[in-house]
Amino acid sequence: MELQHAPDPWSRTPVTSPSERPIRLVIPTQLRTGLGCDVVSTSREHGERILDCLPRVGCVFADDSTDDERWWWIVPAGSHIGVSWPPSDTYTVGTHRADPAWTRARRGPRSVGPRLIHSPAGDSPYTPPIPLYFLACRLAGSVPKWSLLAGS
Repeated sequence: MELQHAPDPWSRTPVTSPSERPIRLVIPTQLRTGLGCDVVSTSREHGERILDCLPRVGCVFADDSTDDERWWWIVPAGSHIGVSWPPSDTYTVGTHRADPAWTRARRGPRSVGPRLIHSPAGDSPYTPPIPLYFLACRLAGSVPKWSLLAGS
């Protein structure tokens, strides 16, 4: 399922669209994604610390196929509006939601790519974006910045 999301004029964060950097994630089918899916990418080191600190975490994916292992956190669409995510993180709008593996024909060996490393206890794939944002800023050594006029 490909989600379409128009860039927001009030966004303070540079965003990557899926066409520029396609990321296909297999979100478990029993999880509800009615709020759309955007993704925040952090380093593995920051990801481990965030995972230890947050009281509730949604789906987290990791890709260790490169030297720069990244962790991807599913957040509701629009979680970049009015905030400036740290430069060490990447915010991707409208992430592609891949079909579950059992619905696709398998071709050769298992493909290399993001794998689910944390599944939530409930029925939501989302990590709460505000606590994630504050932790990401703290770990990056940047001051959280947001605009109160973003939705006006």
